[in-house]
Amino acid sequence: MPLHSFTTFSKSNQRMIFLLIASHLVWGCALVGFWSTGRLFTTASLVWSGLYLAFQLYAAAQLLLPALLIHPEDRNRGFYLFWGIVLLLSVWLLHQLSPTTTWQPLLSSFQSALLLLVATVTGAAMARYIDKLWEIVPVCLVMTLADFASWLYGPTAGFTQVIQQYYQAPSGPPPLVDMILVKLAFPGAPGLLPAFGISDWIMVVFFAIVAARHEVNDNLLGVSGEKQARQGKIGYYLPVSVVALFLAMLLAQTTGLFIPALPVIALVMMLWYSLRYMFLRL
Repeated sequence: MPLHSFTTFSKSNQRMIFLLIASHLVWGCALVGFWSTGRLFTTASLVWSGLYLAFQLYAAAQLLLPALLIHPEDRNRGFYLFWGIVLLLSVWLLHQLSPTTTWQPLLSSFQSALLLLVATVTGAAMARYIDKLWEIVPVCLVMTLADFASWLYGPTAGFTQVIQQYYQAPSGPPPLVDMILVKLAFPGAPGLLPAFGISDWIMVVFFAIVAARHEVNDNLLGVSGEKQARQGKIGYYLPVSVVALFLAMLLAQTTGLFIPALPVIALVMMLWYSLRYMFLRL
């Protein structure tokens, strides 16, 4: 099969993909700015940590706007396999770099930007297979059960201990699981810290794009994200799924416990759709 069948996109999608890449590069630069500002704090209070987290997730939500305008194209399995390998190799190769301590926050920022880009593309690809809105119900159930099972009996519990030990007393190269953790800036921290996994952002994007495809306004700040994206507006988009991720992370910070984000995201989304359906029936 010729290579151009994997790399050819419609003109509108080419523009949206370019905007996605450019906006994620800008977000990576902004993350460096958050980290630099956070170093001015000698201690990290819960309030400042929460505000820092909220601002970064709010900025990351704007990255979804171009993805809302990507039109699904007919692709075969070879297309997804090709780009899956390319993106995974990109994440792995960037993870292999070992800069000096001075340049480590810069590398971590762009690693996080790349992970968000990969998650956005993946979430958009998954969303195209939801033909009816009710199909998100089994998706929510499966992701909740799978994440809880992994947390209680599977690899997630072991990964969590490894990551905690490494960031409490760093020595040697980071563990492999660190490669798929999105890192954010926190006040008082010497570098960027793991905030959530790539799978969490995949589902955030998935729910946002499913809502847009089925003409459901999930934007808590006004008109739908798709309308704002068509008008070229940024800064007024906050989908419910991003708020759900923030609540999951805030819950983990306030309790001091590792709480998997996916079940919280699924619960919030199901609750939001249920309340929305009830109000529409009134």
